Amino acid sequence: MEQFIGQLVGGAVGGSAGGKLVKAADMGGALNAIIGAAGGVAGGQLLGGLLGGVTGDAAGGMDFGALAGNLVGGGIAGVVMQAVVGIVVKKLRG
Repeated sequence: MEQFIGQLVGGAVGGSAGGKLVKAADMGGALNAIIGAAGGVAGGQLLGGLLGGVTGDAAGGMDFGALAGNLVGGGIAGVVMQAVVGIVVKKLRG
């Protein structure tokens, strides 16, 4: 559950930052965060599958390294997803 929340939060923050960084892809604060959160979760799940579930439990407690990795990975995936979706939607709208 911590993985999912980390990816979700990281993606939302990344999506919001992506809208500010790539002006051509900015779709408004809330929509940037929603698209980024979806991208963060999707990217985190894809990366987790490719790496073979490297993130895990540290002796039954919370593994802060894994949480940080999920936040960063989700943030990067959120930026990418928000930028791609934002640019495509703006091109389709004309």
